[in-house]
Amino acid sequence: MSRRLRQLAIATLSLVSLCGCAGPGKKPQQGVILVGEFLSLTGTTATFGQSTKNGVELAINEANAKGGALGKKMAVIAEDDRSMPEEAANAVQKLINRDHVCAILGEVASSRSLAGAPYCQQARVPMISPSSTNPEVTRKGDYIFRACFTDTFQGEAAARFARNNLKLDRLAILMDVKNDYSKGLATFFRAYIEKSGGKIVAEQSYSEGDKDFRGQLTNIRKAEPDGIFIPGYYTEVALAAKQARELGLDVPLLGGDGWDSSKLMEIGGTAVEGSYISDHYSVDSADPRVRKFVEAYRKRYGETPDALAALGYDAAGILVAAIKRAGTVDGPALRNAIAATRDYRGATGTITLDAERNARKPAVILKLVNGHWKLVTQINPQQPIR
Repeated sequence: MSRRLRQLAIATLSLVSLCGCAGPGKKPQQGVILVGEFLSLTGTTATFGQSTKNGVELAINEANAKGGALGKKMAVIAEDDRSMPEEAANAVQKLINRDHVCAILGEVASSRSLAGAPYCQQARVPMISPSSTNPEVTRKGDYIFRACFTDTFQGEAAARFARNNLKLDRLAILMDVKNDYSKGLATFFRAYIEKSGGKIVAEQSYSEGDKDFRGQLTNIRKAEPDGIFIPGYYTEVALAAKQARELGLDVPLLGGDGWDSSKLMEIGGTAVEGSYISDHYSVDSADPRVRKFVEAYRKRYGETPDALAALGYDAAGILVAAIKRAGTVDGPALRNAIAATRDYRGATGTITLDAERNARKPAVILKLVNGHWKLVTQINPQQPIR
């Protein structure tokens, strides 16, 4: 949403006296239930934010079509953090102190969720991250939740697939040292590879925004790996893949959900073909819930939803269901209702929040074939890959 459109939306709400949820020290008034959202609509990972925003919007519109919650319609105020942690912190403070939202959805990137979470915790405003997978996010406090699995599970799932399905023994890692998500995935991937008898033969690093990876890739090539794990975001991953192929590194490339963007193929082209990623859902699933979501999304936005859209949809759905169960938007009661989420049937699977407020749910392994992510296998928590 552009800044001007956002201002117009808020002005419209004010003109018709639609005051939402209570912020700290505020009493809820009659009208609309206001939900905050902070995400990257501009900057290096803007496609993440736009997909998530669309998914959230779809879920809220569906809820409003069925009467909303607590007899009120719901509305989302979106703040663009420009893909920057410091802006994420500012965005969350605005949503809490200026807009008095009852809950906050966001962020996608773990580093930005980590920047915003302490403010939600302090204000006792529940926060649900759709897709921040770093384990530290929910450790910021008992008001912080996520609708996705953690890197503990995702990193191990990718490593299990590399070892058990692809039969790779010698792996290299190329990670973003300034990105909590990337470092977390690398940690858990490395641990399983080594535990399973494999070997990490090279480990190189880069920083977000880098465009030249030839030095790191040359060092990786010398180690003669039979696969490379790149737990980063599509912006750098696509360039690294192109340069790896140019240097003759013709081994499987593996990554995580941070690859899931149409921009990956636009930038990487044939270099990313045949790569594998761990992700949250498959658009090709025959599950009726997935089919319904995909069809509704395509009808509204004219494109196929990626995993970020599906997670945004599920995060908003979890919140709506919790508000209805709580019977109020009061912070502590709403927090308790979100924490009690069990067997929520979402687009990304059946979701239960555990004692650490993390989603217990399956992951999928996807392979890029002719520019489309195709389902290879599903991996359930604490179950071996078959």
